[in-house]
Amino acid sequence: MPKVAVIIGSKSDEAAGTQIVGLLKEYGVECDLRVISAHRNPEELDEFVKASDAEVFIAIAGLSAALPGVIASKTVRPVIGMPREVKLNGLDALLSMVQMPPGVPVATVGVENWKNAALLAMEILALKHTALTKKLKEGRGMR
Repeated sequence: MPKVAVIIGSKSDEAAGTQIVGLLKEYGVECDLRVISAHRNPEELDEFVKASDAEVFIAIAGLSAALPGVIASKTVRPVIGMPREVKLNGLDALLSMVQMPPGVPVATVGVENWKNAALLAMEILALKHTALTKKLKEGRGMR
């Protein structure tokens, strides 16, 4: 069963996390939703990432938006960042995610674009899980 770990930096990100989880479950993807701050709970985040059996991580963050990059620094599994619109129309969070140093990539979707974060995670999983490929194609009206 494909699995995605959705990590939000604070309770204020819960609505976006819940929407992602809902779409993933709609497609039959197993997922976890955790609230773990990269700044307030770095040890907990480290332990979770190392122990997780997720194939893909989705990290939702605003302001400094360090969460996706910190996760990416702890794993070689794909990390997708979804920036929140908290300040500066989300531009600060977006730039924090896309301007990662070489060797620590974070795939980043648009500001507040929870749907693309979930779909990108499923497209990554579909490379290995062919049943998911079929569901994604049906969802887009493709053959």
